[in-house]
Amino acid sequence: MSAFIKDLLELQFLQNAVIAGIFCSIASGVVGTYVVLKRITYIAAAIAHCILGGLGVARYFSVVYDLPWLRPVYGAVFTALASALLIGFISLRAKEREDTVISALWSIGMAIGVLFIFKTPGYNEDLMSYLFGNILMVSREDLYLIGALDLVVVGLTVTFYNQTVAVCFDEEFARTRGVAVEFYYLLLLCLTALTVVLTVSVVGIVMVIALLSLPVAIASRFFDSVWKVMIAAVLLGMLFTLSGLVLSYSPNLPSGALTIVIAGAAYFLTLAWSSLRRSKVQNSSPAAAS
Repeated sequence: MSAFIKDLLELQFLQNAVIAGIFCSIASGVVGTYVVLKRITYIAAAIAHCILGGLGVARYFSVVYDLPWLRPVYGAVFTALASALLIGFISLRAKEREDTVISALWSIGMAIGVLFIFKTPGYNEDLMSYLFGNILMVSREDLYLIGALDLVVVGLTVTFYNQTVAVCFDEEFARTRGVAVEFYYLLLLCLTALTVVLTVSVVGIVMVIALLSLPVAIASRFFDSVWKVMIAAVLLGMLFTLSGLVLSYSPNLPSGALTIVIAGAAYFLTLAWSSLRRSKVQNSSPAAAS
């Protein structure tokens, strides 16, 4: 802990990592609440794996055609939004089974990413780290983009909070109240896509769903209101990401993996506590006493 604090005051890459963890926790806590409420974690997972294709293509063209401004994260943003809209339109309009389309996008996106990474000259560890996360590689330029995306996600959530919550709980009721369900469903998918792009820099593609869902799952055990769950999930996300970063620093462990282990342990402890509390309430009830 002392070594981490000492280096945090001196090393910019470590400062960037802390800021990135905070930024990503804000978006994942807010949008993760919608993802869990709407039960679209499988769509979020598909988007997460699709973006490897965008990362690989952007890196390939950046290196081969000498385009230093074309950062991999730009390809990730484009691919995430495109796949979210495609899944949304197919879900709303087409007769094709939704799970089949999602599986196809999932596998094709990953395959394209692997092919372009393989064909890109040079050292590609930084790109492959998106699979498992490497928060220590976040640059100052990445932080600007992550911060901008964070503002978009939070701004749209605040602006359309009532409509998106209504769509998450009951689409038919929302439609009878005049809510443009299709528009807000697509907006929700786009918010999910942007949040996935933010989150992969912290925990990677493989574990992005855990950071979106586990803080929300814990928070929902203590709060009923959606906005309270969001705030609690944001704070828990910050706690988990910063704990993972601190505890992994000295032993040189993967911070993303350790973050998810901490979040998972907290989730199962919460489940055990809830189960124990429920059994105590049942045993102390008049019916049990009689």
